[in-house]
Amino acid sequence: MDPIIASLIMGIVQGLTEFLPISSSGHLLLVPYLLNWHEPFIDSLAFSVALHGGTLAALLVYFREDWLRLIPAGLAAVRDRSFRGNTDRRLAWLLVVSTIPGGIAGFLFSDAVEGAIRQPGLVAIMLVLAGIVLWLADRWSIRRHDTDTLTLRAAIGIGLAQAIALIPGVSRSGISISAGLAAGLDRASAARYSFLMAMPITAAAVAYEGYKLVRGDIGAIALGPLVVGVVTAFVAGIAAISVLLRYVRTRSFSVFVVYRFALAAIVLVAFLSR
Repeated sequence: MDPIIASLIMGIVQGLTEFLPISSSGHLLLVPYLLNWHEPFIDSLAFSVALHGGTLAALLVYFREDWLRLIPAGLAAVRDRSFRGNTDRRLAWLLVVSTIPGGIAGFLFSDAVEGAIRQPGLVAIMLVLAGIVLWLADRWSIRRHDTDTLTLRAAIGIGLAQAIALIPGVSRSGISISAGLAAGLDRASAARYSFLMAMPITAAAVAYEGYKLVRGDIGAIALGPLVVGVVTAFVAGIAAISVLLRYVRTRSFSVFVVYRFALAAIVLVAFLSR
């Protein structure tokens, strides 16, 4: 497989699956597995950093107006030691609280996860289990509130749920959206909160992977495929965020649950046939 074509495909996969509730880490493992690719470049740390950099850029660009409000509001809350009824101040610090569990889990366990449980069979199982969680949360939650009414307890719960997404197949967006729905958020608010949470955790992941890359033997880096990966992940990420936020205003998450089950079945068949 030509590295440029492979980078194009994987960039699209990363950009779409990072934000749709279907697991980006699972897809980045399953796509080469199902297509029987054996490309060292695709598995390289440099390529991983490039793809995550593309989705981080998508988050920063799409939610730039939100962050231009939330960051000064959060700093003002520290300065004044008060939220003063300001919803942006409160939301900024709820996002900080939600990010902490995932940051701690990533720091402590990401290397262990990379080495131990990145297996197609486990990904298929988690696609099904997390899909059931999403379906139940979407079906049975009250879905009446927006982020203005989110409680500290709920923010902690969403953050703890996000930490579980280290396991490939769970989906960071899927499990955090499920937790948001369980906390009473409407579908659009749960998705938006999940995306806002993703910015700091994705930035931390890019910084950590970049640090490991710099510390190690970088070797020769194919600049062309890296650029293709970044650009396609960015464009696909922007599209995925925009489409999902519009879609869930009027529709349920059922289509993503069905997709997860179907993909798990395909993986199971491929796994057994090999």
